[in-house]
Amino acid sequence: MPNVPISAQLSQADRDAVMAAITTIKTKLPFLVDLSTEERKALPKMGDKSRAFVLKAMEVAIQNPDFLPRSFDLSELQKDVQLYESLYPILLALTQLQDWVDDTCLAVGSEAYAAALQVYTYAKASGQGAGLEAAVEELGLRFARKSRKAKVQTVTPTPPGGSI
Repeated sequence: MPNVPISAQLSQADRDAVMAAITTIKTKLPFLVDLSTEERKALPKMGDKSRAFVLKAMEVAIQNPDFLPRSFDLSELQKDVQLYESLYPILLALTQLQDWVDDTCLAVGSEAYAAALQVYTYAKASGQGAGLEAAVEELGLRFARKSRKAKVQTVTPTPPGGSI
């Protein structure tokens, strides 16, 4: 992607409208779940191949319900498939939107950081005697390195018998 500067603003009213739209989405999807990492890992995943498999299996089950045990809930399978099919385009659209928001935040943050580095460089260059010493020192804290010295104690093992 070429480095195209982003020059835009997001008004408080527009930000509030976007946040309200997100709230509306959450309200319209009250059944959404929040899985832990362990739960996500434990679940079988449905990709494109699995999706075709599920649709075919459902078709087989609908056409031949006699071989299924009574405990098998065919209507629940149909509801799950229908919900998945309804959510999938939403997932794709939200994923794309999230990617765009992530990329825009990254680009705008990069622009702001690069500009701040220029301010710091200019302030350091002309700060002596211009009353910028304190500001330059404060800005410089961003680049201060912490000491890597770790207190390491050397332990000399005592041989059996107590003397060396």
